[in-house]
Amino acid sequence: MALIVQKYGGSSVSDAESIKRVAKRIVDARRAGDDVVVAVSAMGDTTDELLDLAARVSPIPAPRELDMLLSSGERISMALLAMAIHSMGFEARSYTGMQAGMLTTADHGAARIVDVTPTRVREALDEGAIVIVAGFQGFNTDTRDITTLGRGGSDTTAVALAAALGADVCEIYSDVEGVFTADPRVVPRARKLHTVGSEEMLELAANGAKVLYIRAVEYARRHGVMIHARSSFSTGPGTFVLGPGMTAPQGAEGEEMEEPIVAGVATDLSQAKITIIGVPDVPGKAAEIFKIIAKSGANVDMIVQNVSVAGTGRTEISFTLPKSDASTALRALAAEQGDVGFENLVHDDQIGKLSVVGAGMRSHSGVSATLFEALSTAGVNIEMISTSEIRISVVVRGDDLAEAARVVHTAYGLDGDIEAVVHAGTGR
Repeated sequence: MALIVQKYGGSSVSDAESIKRVAKRIVDARRAGDDVVVAVSAMGDTTDELLDLAARVSPIPAPRELDMLLSSGERISMALLAMAIHSMGFEARSYTGMQAGMLTTADHGAARIVDVTPTRVREALDEGAIVIVAGFQGFNTDTRDITTLGRGGSDTTAVALAAALGADVCEIYSDVEGVFTADPRVVPRARKLHTVGSEEMLELAANGAKVLYIRAVEYARRHGVMIHARSSFSTGPGTFVLGPGMTAPQGAEGEEMEEPIVAGVATDLSQAKITIIGVPDVPGKAAEIFKIIAKSGANVDMIVQNVSVAGTGRTEISFTLPKSDASTALRALAAEQGDVGFENLVHDDQIGKLSVVGAGMRSHSGVSATLFEALSTAGVNIEMISTSEIRISVVVRGDDLAEAARVVHTAYGLDGDIEAVVHAGTGR
Protein backbone atom coordinates (compact mmCIF):
# COMPACT_ATOMS: atom_id res chain seq x y z
CA MET A 1 0.00 0.00 0.00
CA ALA A 2 1.26 3.46 -0.91
CA LEU A 3 0.14 6.95 0.05
CA ILE A 4 -0.42 9.01 -3.10
CA VAL A 5 -1.19 12.72 -3.30
CA GLN A 6 -2.83 13.73 -6.57
CA LYS A 7 -3.51 17.20 -7.95
CA TYR A 8 -6.01 17.97 -10.71
CA GLY A 9 -5.96 21.28 -12.56
CA GLY A 10 -8.89 23.31 -13.82
CA SER A 11 -8.94 21.71 -17.27
CA SER A 12 -9.18 18.26 -15.65
CA VAL A 13 -12.34 19.19 -13.70
CA SER A 14 -13.85 21.66 -16.16
CA ASP A 15 -17.37 20.15 -16.19
CA ALA A 16 -19.50 17.40 -14.69
CA GLU A 17 -18.27 14.70 -17.08
CA SER A 18 -14.63 15.63 -16.41
CA ILE A 19 -15.24 15.48 -12.66
CA LYS A 20 -16.74 12.00 -12.98
CA ARG A 21 -13.75 10.87 -15.07
CA VAL A 22 -11.34 12.18 -12.41
CA ALA A 23 -13.41 10.51 -9.67
CA LYS A 24 -13.08 7.16 -11.46
CA ARG A 25 -9.30 7.55 -11.64
CA ILE A 26 -9.15 8.31 -7.92
CA VAL A 27 -11.40 5.35 -7.09
CA ASP A 28 -9.24 3.06 -9.24
CA ALA A 29 -6.19 4.06 -7.20
CA ARG A 30 -8.10 3.36 -3.97
CA ARG A 31 -9.26 -0.02 -5.30
CA ALA A 32 -5.60 -0.86 -6.00
CA GLY A 33 -4.99 -0.52 -2.26
CA ASP A 34 -3.46 2.94 -2.11
CA ASP A 35 -4.42 5.72 0.27
CA VAL A 36 -5.31 8.80 -1.77
CA VAL A 37 -5.29 12.52 -0.97
CA VAL A 38 -6.36 14.90 -3.74
CA ALA A 39 -5.73 18.63 -4.16
CA VAL A 40 -8.09 20.17 -6.70
CA SER A 41 -8.23 23.47 -8.58
CA ALA A 42 -11.33 25.48 -9.47
CA MET A 43 -13.32 24.23 -12.45
CA GLY A 44 -12.10 25.41 -15.86
CA ASP A 45 -11.88 29.19 -16.04
CA THR A 46 -13.74 29.80 -12.78
CA THR A 47 -10.93 31.80 -11.15
CA ASP A 48 -10.65 34.14 -14.16
CA GLU A 49 -14.42 34.56 -14.23
CA LEU A 50 -14.45 35.47 -10.51
CA LEU A 51 -11.66 38.00 -11.08
CA ASP A 52 -13.67 39.57 -13.91
CA LEU A 53 -16.76 39.70 -11.71
CA ALA A 54 -14.80 41.37 -8.91
CA ALA A 55 -13.43 43.97 -11.34
CA ARG A 56 -16.96 44.83 -12.47
CA VAL A 57 -18.03 45.37 -8.87
CA SER A 58 -14.95 47.28 -7.73
CA PRO A 59 -12.01 48.70 -9.71
CA ILE A 60 -9.65 47.85 -6.83
CA PRO A 61 -11.16 44.96 -4.83
CA ALA A 62 -10.16 44.73 -1.16
CA PRO A 63 -7.48 41.98 -1.01
CA ARG A 64 -9.11 40.19 1.93
CA GLU A 65 -12.49 40.02 0.21
CA LEU A 66 -10.92 39.02 -3.10
CA ASP A 67 -9.33 36.02 -1.40
CA MET A 68 -12.69 35.11 0.14
CA LEU A 69 -14.22 35.24 -3.34
CA LEU A 70 -11.47 33.35 -5.20
CA SER A 71 -11.23 30.58 -2.62
CA SER A 72 -14.84 29.65 -3.36
CA GLY A 73 -13.87 28.19 -6.75
CA GLU A 74 -11.87 25.34 -5.23
CA ARG A 75 -14.57 24.68 -2.63
CA ILE A 76 -17.07 24.07 -5.42
CA SER A 77 -14.86 21.58 -7.25
CA MET A 78 -13.77 19.73 -4.08
CA ALA A 79 -17.39 19.18 -2.99
CA LEU A 80 -18.52 18.04 -6.43
CA LEU A 81 -15.58 15.64 -6.70
CA ALA A 82 -16.37 14.17 -3.28
CA MET A 83 -20.01 13.72 -4.35
CA ALA A 84 -18.92 11.90 -7.51
CA ILE A 85 -16.71 9.54 -5.47
CA HIS A 86 -19.58 8.88 -3.04
CA SER A 87 -21.80 7.92 -5.98
CA MET A 88 -19.24 5.21 -6.86
CA GLY A 89 -19.59 3.63 -3.44
CA PHE A 90 -16.46 5.03 -1.75
CA GLU A 91 -16.16 7.29 1.28
CA ALA A 92 -14.75 10.74 0.44
CA ARG A 93 -14.35 13.81 2.63
CA SER A 94 -13.66 17.30 1.32
CA TYR A 95 -11.74 19.92 3.29
CA THR A 96 -10.93 23.57 2.73
CA GLY A 97 -7.31 24.63 2.95
CA MET A 98 -7.88 25.82 6.50
CA GLN A 99 -9.51 22.52 7.55
CA ALA A 100 -6.60 20.63 5.99
CA GLY A 101 -4.10 22.60 8.08
CA MET A 102 -2.52 24.75 5.35
CA LEU A 103 -1.03 27.59 7.40
CA THR A 104 0.29 30.57 5.46
CA THR A 105 1.66 34.08 5.68
CA ALA A 106 -0.87 36.93 5.75
CA ASP A 107 -0.13 38.14 2.20
CA HIS A 108 -3.48 38.12 0.40
CA GLY A 109 -3.20 36.88 -3.18
CA ALA A 110 0.40 35.74 -2.76
CA ALA A 111 0.57 33.92 0.57
CA ARG A 112 3.34 31.40 1.20
CA ILE A 113 2.94 28.16 3.15
CA VAL A 114 4.71 28.29 6.52
CA ASP A 115 3.44 25.01 8.01
CA VAL A 116 1.08 22.13 7.32
CA THR A 117 -0.77 20.42 10.17
CA PRO A 118 -2.93 17.83 8.38
CA THR A 119 -4.56 16.33 11.49
CA ARG A 120 -8.03 15.94 9.97
CA VAL A 121 -6.55 14.61 6.72
CA ARG A 122 -4.63 11.91 8.59
CA GLU A 123 -7.69 10.99 10.69
CA ALA A 124 -9.81 10.61 7.54
CA LEU A 125 -7.16 8.40 5.89
CA ASP A 126 -6.95 6.23 8.99
CA GLU A 127 -10.70 5.75 8.79
CA GLY A 128 -10.44 4.58 5.16
CA ALA A 129 -11.70 7.71 3.42
CA ILE A 130 -10.42 9.38 0.27
CA VAL A 131 -9.51 12.97 1.11
CA ILE A 132 -10.22 15.91 -1.22
CA VAL A 133 -8.51 19.23 -0.34
CA ALA A 134 -9.20 22.61 -1.89
CA GLY A 135 -5.99 23.79 -3.52
CA PHE A 136 -4.71 27.36 -3.83
CA GLN A 137 -5.81 28.44 -0.35
CA GLY A 138 -4.79 28.48 3.29
CA PHE A 139 -5.26 30.24 6.61
CA ASN A 140 -3.21 32.76 8.58
CA THR A 141 -3.30 32.18 12.33
CA ASP A 142 -2.53 35.81 13.25
CA THR A 143 -5.22 37.52 11.17
CA ARG A 144 -7.52 34.45 11.20
CA ASP A 145 -8.24 35.17 7.53
CA ILE A 146 -8.48 32.93 4.46
CA THR A 147 -5.56 33.48 2.08
CA THR A 148 -4.78 32.41 -1.47
CA LEU A 149 -1.39 31.28 -2.72
CA GLY A 150 -1.21 32.94 -6.13
CA ARG A 151 -0.18 31.27 -9.39
CA GLY A 152 0.57 27.58 -9.04
CA GLY A 153 -1.17 27.50 -5.69
CA SER A 154 -2.87 24.13 -6.19
CA ASP A 155 0.40 22.49 -7.31
CA THR A 156 2.07 23.89 -4.19
CA THR A 157 -0.82 22.70 -1.99
CA ALA A 158 -0.38 19.15 -3.32
CA VAL A 159 3.39 19.10 -2.83
CA ALA A 160 3.08 20.56 0.67
CA LEU A 161 0.52 17.90 1.63
CA ALA A 162 2.78 15.18 0.19
CA ALA A 163 5.70 16.45 2.27
CA ALA A 164 3.66 16.73 5.49
CA LEU A 165 2.09 13.29 5.07
CA GLY A 166 5.27 11.53 3.91
CA ALA A 167 3.60 10.48 0.66
CA ASP A 168 5.35 8.09 -1.70
CA VAL A 169 4.71 10.32 -4.71
CA CYS A 170 2.88 13.51 -5.66
CA GLU A 171 1.05 13.12 -8.98
CA ILE A 172 0.36 16.44 -10.73
CA TYR A 173 -2.33 15.95 -13.38
CA SER A 174 -2.95 18.41 -16.22
CA ASP A 175 -3.96 18.15 -19.88
CA VAL A 176 -0.50 17.13 -21.17
CA GLU A 177 1.14 13.77 -20.60
CA GLY A 178 4.18 15.01 -18.71
CA VAL A 179 7.09 17.37 -19.13
CA PHE A 180 8.06 17.80 -22.78
CA THR A 181 11.24 18.96 -24.44
CA ALA A 182 9.22 22.04 -25.48
CA ASP A 183 5.64 23.28 -25.29
CA PRO A 184 3.83 20.91 -27.71
CA ARG A 185 1.51 23.76 -28.69
CA VAL A 186 4.55 25.62 -30.01
CA VAL A 187 6.74 22.69 -31.10
CA PRO A 188 4.50 19.84 -32.32
CA ARG A 189 7.43 17.38 -32.44
CA ALA A 190 8.29 17.88 -28.78
CA ARG A 191 9.08 14.64 -26.94
CA LYS A 192 7.94 13.62 -23.48
CA LEU A 193 10.75 13.30 -20.93
CA HIS A 194 10.49 10.18 -18.76
CA THR A 195 12.64 11.77 -16.04
CA VAL A 196 13.98 15.27 -15.46
CA GLY A 197 16.15 16.61 -12.65
CA SER A 198 14.55 19.09 -10.26
CA GLU A 199 17.32 21.61 -11.03
CA GLU A 200 16.47 21.50 -14.74
CA MET A 201 12.75 21.59 -13.97
CA LEU A 202 13.23 24.73 -11.88
CA GLU A 203 14.93 26.45 -14.81
CA LEU A 204 12.26 25.27 -17.29
CA ALA A 205 9.44 26.41 -15.00
CA ALA A 206 11.10 29.77 -14.34
CA ASN A 207 11.49 30.40 -18.06
CA GLY A 208 8.02 29.67 -19.35
CA ALA A 209 7.29 25.92 -19.15
CA LYS A 210 3.68 25.76 -17.95
CA VAL A 211 3.17 22.12 -16.94
CA LEU A 212 4.60 22.67 -13.42
CA TYR A 213 4.90 25.85 -11.39
CA ILE A 214 8.24 26.88 -9.97
CA ARG A 215 7.01 27.24 -6.36
CA ALA A 216 5.81 23.64 -6.32
CA VAL A 217 9.09 22.38 -7.78
CA GLU A 218 11.08 24.42 -5.25
CA TYR A 219 9.01 23.03 -2.37
CA ALA A 220 9.38 19.47 -3.64
CA ARG A 221 13.15 19.81 -4.00
CA ARG A 222 13.50 21.31 -0.52
CA HIS A 223 11.36 18.65 1.18
CA GLY A 224 12.35 15.58 -0.84
CA VAL A 225 9.02 15.02 -2.62
CA MET A 226 9.00 13.05 -5.89
CA ILE A 227 6.69 14.63 -8.46
CA HIS A 228 5.07 12.59 -11.24
CA ALA A 229 3.62 14.92 -13.89
CA ARG A 230 0.82 13.10 -15.72
CA SER A 231 -2.26 13.64 -17.87
CA SER A 232 -5.76 13.19 -16.49
CA PHE A 233 -6.89 12.33 -20.03
CA SER A 234 -4.74 9.18 -20.41
CA THR A 235 -3.51 6.33 -18.22
CA GLY A 236 0.11 6.17 -19.37
CA PRO A 237 3.11 7.15 -17.25
CA GLY A 238 4.24 10.77 -17.28
CA THR A 239 7.46 12.45 -16.20
CA PHE A 240 9.19 11.87 -12.86
CA VAL A 241 10.85 15.00 -11.45
CA LEU A 242 13.81 13.74 -9.44
CA GLY A 243 15.42 15.70 -6.64
CA PRO A 244 18.95 15.13 -5.29
CA GLY A 245 19.55 11.45 -4.54
CA MET A 246 16.26 10.29 -6.09
CA THR A 247 15.94 7.56 -8.70
CA ALA A 248 12.94 6.80 -10.88
CA PRO A 249 10.71 3.96 -9.65
CA GLN A 250 11.87 0.53 -10.73
CA GLY A 251 10.65 -0.29 -14.22
CA ALA A 252 9.81 3.33 -15.09
CA GLU A 253 9.43 3.69 -18.83
CA GLY A 254 12.46 5.00 -20.69
CA GLU A 255 14.72 5.41 -17.66
CA GLU A 256 17.69 7.47 -18.92
CA MET A 257 21.18 6.10 -18.20
CA GLU A 258 22.96 9.44 -18.63
CA GLU A 259 21.93 13.09 -18.48
CA PRO A 260 21.13 14.56 -21.91
CA ILE A 261 23.07 17.68 -22.87
CA VAL A 262 19.84 19.67 -23.35
CA ALA A 263 16.68 18.65 -21.53
CA GLY A 264 14.33 21.14 -23.11
CA VAL A 265 13.53 24.47 -24.76
CA ALA A 266 11.22 26.88 -22.90
CA THR A 267 9.36 29.84 -24.38
CA ASP A 268 7.84 32.88 -22.69
CA LEU A 269 5.72 35.64 -24.21
CA SER A 270 4.73 37.21 -20.89
CA GLN A 271 7.66 39.61 -20.55
CA ALA A 272 8.38 43.18 -21.63
CA LYS A 273 11.62 45.08 -22.07
CA ILE A 274 12.42 48.53 -20.70
CA THR A 275 15.45 50.45 -21.98
CA ILE A 276 16.78 53.42 -20.02
CA ILE A 277 18.53 55.75 -22.47
CA GLY A 278 21.28 58.22 -21.62
CA VAL A 279 22.26 56.95 -18.17
CA PRO A 280 25.34 58.74 -16.75
CA ASP A 281 28.12 56.12 -16.90
CA VAL A 282 29.39 56.63 -13.36
CA PRO A 283 29.55 54.27 -10.36
CA GLY A 284 26.30 53.90 -8.44
CA LYS A 285 23.79 54.75 -11.17
CA ALA A 286 22.78 51.12 -11.78
CA ALA A 287 22.27 50.71 -8.04
CA GLU A 288 20.01 53.79 -7.97
CA ILE A 289 17.96 52.52 -10.89
CA PHE A 290 17.37 49.03 -9.58
CA LYS A 291 16.57 50.26 -6.07
CA ILE A 292 13.77 52.31 -7.62
CA ILE A 293 12.53 49.26 -9.54
CA ALA A 294 12.73 47.08 -6.44
CA LYS A 295 10.65 49.56 -4.44
CA SER A 296 8.00 49.46 -7.18
CA GLY A 297 7.64 45.71 -6.60
CA ALA A 298 8.64 44.77 -10.15
CA ASN A 299 10.49 41.48 -10.63
CA VAL A 300 13.47 41.98 -12.97
CA ASP A 301 14.71 39.06 -15.06
CA MET A 302 17.46 39.81 -17.62
CA ILE A 303 19.73 42.89 -17.54
CA VAL A 304 22.10 44.23 -20.19
CA GLN A 305 24.21 47.41 -19.99
CA ASN A 306 25.81 48.76 -23.15
CA VAL A 307 29.30 50.20 -23.42
CA SER A 308 29.41 53.94 -22.82
CA VAL A 309 29.07 56.02 -26.00
CA ALA A 310 32.39 57.70 -26.75
CA GLY A 311 32.43 61.39 -25.90
CA THR A 312 29.07 61.45 -24.12
CA GLY A 313 29.82 59.58 -20.92
CA ARG A 314 26.38 58.02 -21.13
CA THR A 315 25.12 54.47 -21.63
CA GLU A 316 21.92 52.44 -21.99
CA ILE A 317 20.55 49.84 -19.58
CA SER A 318 17.93 47.34 -20.75
CA PHE A 319 16.06 44.85 -18.59
CA THR A 320 13.12 42.49 -18.88
CA LEU A 321 10.26 41.99 -16.43
CA PRO A 322 6.69 40.64 -16.46
CA LYS A 323 4.34 42.70 -18.62
CA SER A 324 2.09 43.15 -15.60
CA ASP A 325 4.91 44.92 -13.72
CA ALA A 326 5.99 47.21 -16.57
CA SER A 327 3.62 50.15 -16.02
CA THR A 328 4.47 50.33 -12.31
CA ALA A 329 8.20 50.25 -13.01
CA LEU A 330 7.89 52.91 -15.72
CA ARG A 331 5.99 55.26 -13.41
CA ALA A 332 8.53 54.78 -10.63
CA LEU A 333 11.47 55.46 -12.93
CA ALA A 334 9.83 58.50 -14.54
CA ALA A 335 9.21 60.02 -11.11
CA GLU A 336 12.93 59.79 -10.31
CA GLN A 337 14.25 60.80 -13.75
CA GLY A 338 15.64 64.14 -12.56
CA ASP A 339 17.54 62.64 -9.64
CA VAL A 340 19.00 59.73 -11.63
CA GLY A 341 19.78 61.90 -14.65
CA PHE A 342 18.81 59.60 -17.51
CA GLU A 343 17.37 60.99 -20.75
CA ASN A 344 14.50 58.73 -21.80
CA LEU A 345 12.57 55.46 -21.28
CA VAL A 346 11.57 53.02 -24.01
CA HIS A 347 8.98 50.30 -23.34
CA ASP A 348 8.73 47.22 -25.62
CA ASP A 349 6.07 44.57 -24.90
CA GLN A 350 6.47 42.66 -28.19
CA ILE A 351 9.37 40.45 -27.14
CA GLY A 352 9.71 36.72 -26.51
CA LYS A 353 12.22 34.82 -24.41
CA LEU A 354 13.66 31.48 -25.49
CA SER A 355 15.64 29.38 -23.01
CA VAL A 356 17.70 26.24 -23.55
CA VAL A 357 18.09 24.16 -20.37
CA GLY A 358 20.25 21.13 -19.63
CA ALA A 359 22.42 19.85 -16.80
CA GLY A 360 24.73 18.38 -19.44
CA MET A 361 25.84 21.92 -20.36
CA ARG A 362 28.29 21.76 -17.46
CA SER A 363 30.40 19.11 -19.18
CA HIS A 364 29.85 19.74 -22.90
CA SER A 365 31.19 22.49 -25.14
CA GLY A 366 29.47 23.99 -28.17
CA VAL A 367 25.97 24.29 -26.68
CA SER A 368 25.81 28.06 -27.17
CA ALA A 369 27.30 27.82 -30.68
CA THR A 370 24.50 25.43 -31.70
CA LEU A 371 21.87 27.85 -30.39
CA PHE A 372 23.28 30.92 -32.11
CA GLU A 373 23.87 29.11 -35.41
CA ALA A 374 20.30 27.78 -35.49
CA LEU A 375 18.85 31.24 -34.86
CA SER A 376 21.16 32.82 -37.44
CA THR A 377 20.18 30.29 -40.11
CA ALA A 378 16.50 31.00 -39.39
CA GLY A 379 17.08 34.76 -39.66
CA VAL A 380 16.09 35.39 -36.02
CA ASN A 381 17.81 38.39 -34.42
CA ILE A 382 18.95 38.19 -30.79
CA GLU A 383 18.35 41.29 -28.64
CA MET A 384 19.58 40.12 -25.22
CA ILE A 385 21.47 37.13 -23.83
CA SER A 386 21.58 35.72 -20.29
CA THR A 387 23.18 32.52 -18.98
CA SER A 388 23.41 30.35 -15.89
CA GLU A 389 25.34 27.16 -15.31
CA ILE A 390 22.66 25.04 -17.00
CA ARG A 391 20.69 27.60 -19.04
CA ILE A 392 21.07 29.99 -21.96
CA SER A 393 18.27 32.54 -22.53
CA VAL A 394 17.84 34.95 -25.43
CA VAL A 395 15.31 37.67 -26.13
CA VAL A 396 13.92 37.83 -29.68
CA ARG A 397 10.92 39.46 -31.35
CA GLY A 398 7.69 37.95 -30.10
CA ASP A 399 6.59 37.15 -33.65
CA ASP A 400 9.77 35.11 -34.14
CA LEU A 401 9.55 33.09 -30.93
CA ALA A 402 7.60 30.06 -32.18
CA GLU A 403 9.82 29.59 -35.23
CA ALA A 404 12.92 30.13 -33.09
CA ALA A 405 11.78 27.42 -30.68
CA ARG A 406 11.17 24.95 -33.51
CA VAL A 407 14.55 25.45 -35.21
CA VAL A 408 16.47 25.34 -31.93
CA HIS A 409 14.59 22.22 -30.83
CA THR A 410 15.58 20.53 -34.10
CA ALA A 411 19.19 21.75 -33.87
CA TYR A 412 19.65 19.96 -30.52
CA GLY A 413 18.17 16.71 -31.85
CA LEU A 414 15.13 16.88 -29.60
CA ASP A 415 12.42 16.27 -32.22
CA GLY A 416 10.27 13.19 -31.77
CA ASP A 417 8.92 10.88 -34.47
CA ILE A 418 5.27 11.83 -33.95
CA GLU A 419 3.36 14.92 -32.90
CA ALA A 420 2.65 15.32 -29.20
CA VAL A 421 -0.96 15.05 -27.99
CA VAL A 422 -2.53 17.91 -26.03
CA HIS A 423 -5.96 16.91 -24.81
CA ALA A 424 -7.56 20.13 -23.62
CA GLY A 425 -5.30 22.82 -24.95
CA THR A 426 -4.49 24.93 -21.87
CA GLY A 427 -1.49 23.25 -20.24
CA ARG A 428 -3.17 23.20 -16.83
